[in-house]
Amino acid sequence: MSRISVRGFAVASATAVTTVGAVVGVASGDPQVSDDNFEATAADMTLLADIPAGQQAQVQTASLTQQADVQAAAADATAKKSAEEAARIQAAKDAKAKKEAADDAVERERKAKEAEERASRDEVRSTSASSSSFPAQASYTVAEVKSIARQMVPADQFQCFSNIVNHESTWNYRAQNASSGAYGLVQALPGSKMSSAGADWQTNPATQIKWGLNYMDGRYGSPCGAWSFWQANNWY
Repeated sequence: MSRISVRGFAVASATAVTTVGAVVGVASGDPQVSDDNFEATAADMTLLADIPAGQQAQVQTASLTQQADVQAAAADATAKKSAEEAARIQAAKDAKAKKEAADDAVERERKAKEAEERASRDEVRSTSASSSSFPAQASYTVAEVKSIARQMVPADQFQCFSNIVNHESTWNYRAQNASSGAYGLVQALPGSKMSSAGADWQTNPATQIKWGLNYMDGRYGSPCGAWSFWQANNWY
């Protein structure tokens, strides 16, 4: 209800009450309200019916417009909040996708590098002397065994290979562990494993070196990889 209509309703109600009071006063013998006072009061009042119909419609239209504006503002705020939340979620997804892509790239690069290093080692090994390049001897000195190893093991891996052999057998190609049965330069367990590199595995250090080198490459990637493991665990 508009301000005008409320005031008009109140005035009309007051008028009605005044009128009724006057009538009741007469009926009860009370002094009557002066006609002059009544007329003055009535003249000062604005009844709801006195407000032009066009103005009433304008008031109602203004109220509806205000309500529509409030609802539109609330809808805009909700839409803005939803858009901000959607943008935040999308940004988080994009960041996660970028991180995963970066991690994948690093992993691919690591694998490619490992493959390149492995290929390089294989190439070096293929050009190195094989066990068959050394004629069999009745016995070998430590110096001779080391000389054979230097010719078979890639130069950048020789020190690591030497460290392991020195700890395992002190370069004794006939070394045998009485308790475990491990045998040879690299202490293969059991020693018969080295037969895959040659039937003379018990007497030929070159055959033992060949098997040991293949074992270190296959399990640890290289003699230096095997040496790193040995240092941490005292075995390989």
